[in-house]
Amino acid sequence: MLHTSYIEISKSAYRQNLKFIRSQLGDQVMISSVVKGNAYGHGIENIVYLAESNGIRHFSTFSADEAKRVYEASQRNSQIMIMGMVSDDVLPWVIEKGIGFYVFEFERLYQAVRIARKQGKEARIHVEVETGFHRTGFEWQERDALLRVLKENEAYLDFRGLCTHYAGAESVANYVRVKDQIKKYAEYKAWFLSHGIRFKTYHTACSAASLSYPETIMDMVRIGIAQYGFWPSQETYMFKFKHLADNMKNPLKRLISWKSQIMSVKKVKMGDFIGYGNSYMASRDMIIALVPVGYCHGFSRNLSNLGKVLIHGKILSVVGTVTMNAISVDITDLDNPQKGDEVVIIGRQKRNEITVASFGESTQQVNYELLTRLPQDIPRRFRS
Repeated sequence: MLHTSYIEISKSAYRQNLKFIRSQLGDQVMISSVVKGNAYGHGIENIVYLAESNGIRHFSTFSADEAKRVYEASQRNSQIMIMGMVSDDVLPWVIEKGIGFYVFEFERLYQAVRIARKQGKEARIHVEVETGFHRTGFEWQERDALLRVLKENEAYLDFRGLCTHYAGAESVANYVRVKDQIKKYAEYKAWFLSHGIRFKTYHTACSAASLSYPETIMDMVRIGIAQYGFWPSQETYMFKFKHLADNMKNPLKRLISWKSQIMSVKKVKMGDFIGYGNSYMASRDMIIALVPVGYCHGFSRNLSNLGKVLIHGKILSVVGTVTMNAISVDITDLDNPQKGDEVVIIGRQKRNEITVASFGESTQQVNYELLTRLPQDIPRRFRS
């Protein structure tokens, strides 16, 4: 094995997740596969291939560099939408390639018009409106000026979408705030329609909103974490739980497994310290396996003396400090452990499993954070 670990991505789990998501959305709703953060750690190119193989024809990224990766990976001429960063020097390429992008401030809108006029083609814009998230979006008091710019430059603008983003649809604590946002978005939509501006798609829902607030399901939904097999939160899952079939109480299946192998085996005497410092003293004569995965690979240093892995199907403890490139695992109770034996960091081995959630809880990380911290240079491979 050239690399110290590898990640497996399940094709069948992805198909299952999309089947469930589509059952919740209906046949007429377009799914935009959100692939920001290196497709939540799965690899943009991998997910573009999987998604297009399963009928997806729209992708959402945060930035232009991610959009370029989708553009180069796409085999089906899929639509691409940038929800965040597009610098002025890159905007000509974005418009030339027909890539959609959010406009949430006048400066970007003016630049889009200028470049589109120069190129003699329309800029595919998604107008983001501020409904209560308070991050990006045109304010309500800016609507008259915005309308004027849109109407004056209709020849250079393709009104692809009217959009917003909800401030925590995954938590019931934000219920009132999200409901207020839904109402405010409806006001924007009605106002634009009353002034003769109609957008091709109306979209506001992420995974959490589409699962918890059905009224946010419009022409398109931007599905991120759910397509990768994770509920946005435990609250989201509990909201849907009573409506799920008894034979499928968790229809979302994790795509990702992370595996390595034992690099070396070493005996340690009782009373000796293991690894850097004195954070772990052997309480008995022990056998330690060194696994070539450390914090540079996304195995957090916070997992020192806390982390778990699977070897021979048994859940075993990380002992000592997690280092840059390796962890030590207590394998004293295994029968005949050998160099090269498989180590599962995330995934299933025999009857036991280490989930992303359980892995993350030990480090106070949410699923999103843990997944996106997996380095891009860890090889990803498919399995059926």
